[in-house]
Amino acid sequence: MGSEDETPVVLLVDDAPEIHRLLGVKLRNDDLTLLSAFGGEEALDIAADLQPSLILLDLNMPGIDGLETLRRLKLESNTVEIPVIILSGSTTSSDKVVSFELGATDYVTKPFDVPELRARIASSLRVTRLMRMLAQRAQIDGLTGLWNRAHLNDKLAAEIEQSQRSGDSLSLVMCDLDHFKRLNDSFGHPAGDLVLQTFAKILKAELRRYDVACRYGGEEFALIVPSSDSQSTIGLCERIRTTIETMTWVRYPEMRVTGSFGVCTGDARHMRGIADWIEAADRALYSAKDAGRN
Repeated sequence: MGSEDETPVVLLVDDAPEIHRLLGVKLRNDDLTLLSAFGGEEALDIAADLQPSLILLDLNMPGIDGLETLRRLKLESNTVEIPVIILSGSTTSSDKVVSFELGATDYVTKPFDVPELRARIASSLRVTRLMRMLAQRAQIDGLTGLWNRAHLNDKLAAEIEQSQRSGDSLSLVMCDLDHFKRLNDSFGHPAGDLVLQTFAKILKAELRRYDVACRYGGEEFALIVPSSDSQSTIGLCERIRTTIETMTWVRYPEMRVTGSFGVCTGDARHMRGIADWIEAADRALYSAKDAGRN
């Protein structure tokens, strides 16, 4: 999960080197990282790869102009949410209207007042940070602190797309804590909550930084494991299974918890949809449960 305290990245898109030098000097003490692009194509590539927090975009550039660059940014799913402040020497209302209709956040005319521009940048970054915090928290499970099912769908779609481009393997794991209802009935819901929270901690400890753990629902969890073949993913699941099985519970010494796992590993060029991946991992999970669980 991304940190809310990360330094924001601002992408300046302008064909005039003096603008880059000016803002590089004037913003160097601000809490941001300033990146440079000198044309529309370069800006689109950087925006897609690095997902900046804000884009400062000149309208009048050779090749792809600012309006076309803005239009393309707002057409792509991975850049549509990036706020854009237009920088332009044009004061005509038509340019302003078109810019806002295409999705610009703000419009600043050149020559700009640097303190005013700094204030507009800070305001835009503040709004962006708050919106991202709200969006992120809406996708976090309140009990375990893991991502929830909504995030699973978004992240799995992105990883499938990445696997299709690269040809790298992708693994999806479905995990189910065995006989969880019986555990709740025997030891009470506080014990069940403790088990869910502990299992989440085990997942976080075992997964790599770029793996994704989600609470799928109830006692069921999903793991997205990019660039991992079947043997590596099965090894990961076995470590998790062993850890939860051998866990001792100080407050519930008689409690024993086990989990079952279903692994789907493949090339996303042959299994395209989210539903295909989840269905395949679910089938493997139910095979594990039918074979005796744990």
